[in-house]
Amino acid sequence: MAAACRSVKGLVAVITGGASGLGLATAKRLVAQGASAVLLDLPNSDGEAQAKNLGKSCTFAPADVTSEKDVQAALTLAKDKFGRVDVAVNCAGIAVATKTYNSKKNLPHALQDFQRVLNVNLIGTFNVIRLVAGEMSQNEPDAGGQRGVIINTASVAAFEGQVGQAAYSASKGGIVGMTLPIARDLAPIGLFGTPLLTTLPEKVRTFLASQVPFPSRLGDPDEYAHLIQSIIENPFLNGEVIRLDGAIRMQP
Repeated sequence: MAAACRSVKGLVAVITGGASGLGLATAKRLVAQGASAVLLDLPNSDGEAQAKNLGKSCTFAPADVTSEKDVQAALTLAKDKFGRVDVAVNCAGIAVATKTYNSKKNLPHALQDFQRVLNVNLIGTFNVIRLVAGEMSQNEPDAGGQRGVIINTASVAAFEGQVGQAAYSASKGGIVGMTLPIARDLAPIGLFGTPLLTTLPEKVRTFLASQVPFPSRLGDPDEYAHLIQSIIENPFLNGEVIRLDGAIRMQP
């Protein structure tokens, strides 16, 4: 007998970078489908206002994803307000556009900039995963033994980074690389699927739209949110990389 698909209705999702972009689009879709959402974003973000706009099923958790204290406080807030955490969607991220070495200016890539991108994008993602795993492990498993879902966001730059994207590509490639072993780490607990989404960088130049084979345009955050819902609802998707990119392959 085939397993039943899971509904997002009634689930509680913590979404990093939830005050804007892909994170906000995800929150809007999940709330519209009957889920509750916690927008985890920086204190100076628009998170509080966006949460109010989404109503009683949404709340804002001011936090830096690189801080253990902040993330744990956000998860505690989610449990206090909604009772548990079923889904974590990692959308928080930053980027810099700097060549490894600029020969015209005799200037190497600033090491602190490289470290900052990896710290937010890669280490921040792992920080959320390791902490939310503990919260999800306390959930009662569903009929299939699943206690929750974690979704990470990388980029096509993880595979085809462009000039000036060394730091960004390294951080997103790290997310791709750690997804399967994390899924394997947690599988014996019967915890959750850990799929990974790859999307175009939010600040991508508009000319990239012409390089997308079909449809020849940039992706829409609502399409990302749609895929998030589909991943949550499919209990057999685990440890996977999904390219949501219109078949684009980035050129140097």
